[in-house]
Amino acid sequence: MKKLLWVILGAAVGIVATRSFAATPQGRDFALTLDARAKEFGGAVAESYRSRQAELRAAIGSADDSSI
Repeated sequence: MKKLLWVILGAAVGIVATRSFAATPQGRDFALTLDARAKEFGGAVAESYRSRQAELRAAIGSADDSSI
């Protein structure tokens, strides 16, 4: 129970600190940069996933064609 209290307390302190930092101009710039990088990374991961999925589907398709 004591560990749960520390986790909740740590999360609350982190949220307060993040909101305070984001209220400054430097904090807003940092948050916008971080958001843009996260979206770019997410886009790259999604594109890689779609590419690999297409490769696997093509491999399965060619395997199905050769068994007929």
